[in-house]
Amino acid sequence: MVAIVLITVIIALLFNFTNGMNDAANCIASVIATKALPPKAAVAWAAFWQIMALFVFDMTVASTMGKGIVNEVCIDVYLILAALLGSVLWIFICTKLGLPISASHALVGGLIGPVWFVYGSQYLIHSGIALIIAFIVISPLLGTVLGFFLNCLFMAIFRHTKVKTVDRLFRRMQLVSSAAFSLGFGGNDGQKTMGVIAILLASAFAADPDNRIMQLLYGNGFLAAGGDGFFVPVWLKFTCYGLIALGTITGGWKVIRTLGDGLSKLYPVQGFCAEMSGAITLIITALFGIPVSTTHTITGSIIGTGLTKGVKNVKWLTAKNIVWAWVLTIPCVIVVSGLIYLAMVHWLGVPVKAL
Repeated sequence: MVAIVLITVIIALLFNFTNGMNDAANCIASVIATKALPPKAAVAWAAFWQIMALFVFDMTVASTMGKGIVNEVCIDVYLILAALLGSVLWIFICTKLGLPISASHALVGGLIGPVWFVYGSQYLIHSGIALIIAFIVISPLLGTVLGFFLNCLFMAIFRHTKVKTVDRLFRRMQLVSSAAFSLGFGGNDGQKTMGVIAILLASAFAADPDNRIMQLLYGNGFLAAGGDGFFVPVWLKFTCYGLIALGTITGGWKVIRTLGDGLSKLYPVQGFCAEMSGAITLIITALFGIPVSTTHTITGSIIGTGLTKGVKNVKWLTAKNIVWAWVLTIPCVIVVSGLIYLAMVHWLGVPVKAL
């Protein structure tokens, strides 16, 4: 059992790494598109601020992922393993295709599928799932509105200023907006996998409290949480934030090109507005523990800034392909992870909890 737990934790950390790879585009696409920073400097800058989120945000998003989607009585190592396998598979396919999908929504679908297929919908936390689904619409719309109005505001303020002067100013300002967005990214996406790992370790420790390895991984956390609360070990926080930053440095360059050039032609002022509107959305939702998609948020923000130049300035065919990837992510991963868990139960003899 301990070996399965360790393997599952490693796969979860791999998921965290792929999350950074796919979602690296969210933090740096507009900076690269406007040439505010060269690619290598941009990813290093984003990775630094993602790690800084560890010292800024509480574990609210991690708690939602660990306890706000499915009833924790269903959680065991095999269920989490099925959830992760389905999620990683979907993210890998979409990254290869250059589609900026939501890794967090893939993980949400991965958790729902095994519980729904084996235990039934009564063990899903419908209010938490409904909130996440609602923000599939709300976060890009909020990004679009904020991006549009911020860009309109700066167009009005600098309407009598030379274009070269404005470009030079906002190329520098994009260092601030990129840092803010990367901070929000870390506070949201950086916590999602650690929430799942934390609840897995709590479940595994409760099942075998005398195991030395489980004591080392989570024993103190179980005591700190009072035996039934939620706690993220310090080693897990640093590991998850470090791996998501490493994934960003590695980068999903096809996705970066899709967001940087495929949606709308970006100028420095538009890049700044897109990042700041996205950052505002991410920071607010992270503070309230709502696991939103950074991909959805920045895509909406880029579209909003593009609309200030007219509807035709937005490349709607690319936007349509991205939206289809959003719509399909949760249901597709529900099916994939649910079937994986069913196969594990019926073909491999994995035990199911008696609830």
